[in-house]
Amino acid sequence: MHSHTHSHGTARTVLTLGAIATLGYVALAFVMGLRSHSLALISEAGHNLTDFLALGLSWIGVYLQAKPPTGHKTYGFHRAGVLAALVNVATLFVITVWIVVEAIARLRTPHPVATGPMLWVAIVGLVMNTLIAWRLEGHDDVNLRAAFLHMLGDALATALVIVGALVIARTGWVELDPILSLVIAALILVSGWGVFLDTLNILLEGAPRGMKPAEVHAQLSSVEGVMAVHDLHIWSLGSQAHALSAHVQIADIPPSASEAIRRRLCALLDERYHIHHATLQFESGGAPCDGCSMGKNVNG
Repeated sequence: MHSHTHSHGTARTVLTLGAIATLGYVALAFVMGLRSHSLALISEAGHNLTDFLALGLSWIGVYLQAKPPTGHKTYGFHRAGVLAALVNVATLFVITVWIVVEAIARLRTPHPVATGPMLWVAIVGLVMNTLIAWRLEGHDDVNLRAAFLHMLGDALATALVIVGALVIARTGWVELDPILSLVIAALILVSGWGVFLDTLNILLEGAPRGMKPAEVHAQLSSVEGVMAVHDLHIWSLGSQAHALSAHVQIADIPPSASEAIRRRLCALLDERYHIHHATLQFESGGAPCDGCSMGKNVNG
């Protein structure tokens, strides 16, 4: 529990510093864009402004996830981070649409580009985005993954801007700017789609990513003392918190013996599948309870 809290504290620090640095870069790109009459830099400022909002949303998500359960929110606030990730991905897709529309317009009517300010401001942005993405890398939390993808996508986009500035300065091929924008749009779509599917799966209470309910069913059924398992449900509370409920058929034995079976089941779920919220209903005798609406289905 301590390491989990420490991880969230570190993430909040990185997100806070990242948001401050990103806002500073937004101001720099916007001012230099106005002075150099560079639409590319003004667009870069708008793009990074969405990153500032994304980092802020991720910070809120991490903060709420760390809060303990309450009388009304008995599972805590795990879904807050998932909702923040969903909003982040949605903004990525909106940005993509804007980039594509703007790129098509520029291909039809090319604009001159001030490559000097475009180059050195983009270098500053590349260093900043790379550092923030590096500090956010490696987290399993879908909310922090969304923030990481935001910053990584921006780092790649800024690197393309640098290449574009150098090529345009040397050749005068201004059409390269919108072509690179379309490449950036494709990168955003590819990186954001996986996170979108993960958040959608969690909100629809699907089985956790990579977990097979049939395999969990087989493992539970093989525990000593278990006769059968049915009405099994597995779902995600958040990107790192999972829950399970199941009806477990056992012999007609004393409570002390059934408690030993329960402990074995919970230990299996904890150690093998990292499921810490398990509701197990024991049934004695040869037939499952009549009130089970799902019968013997294995559900995720």
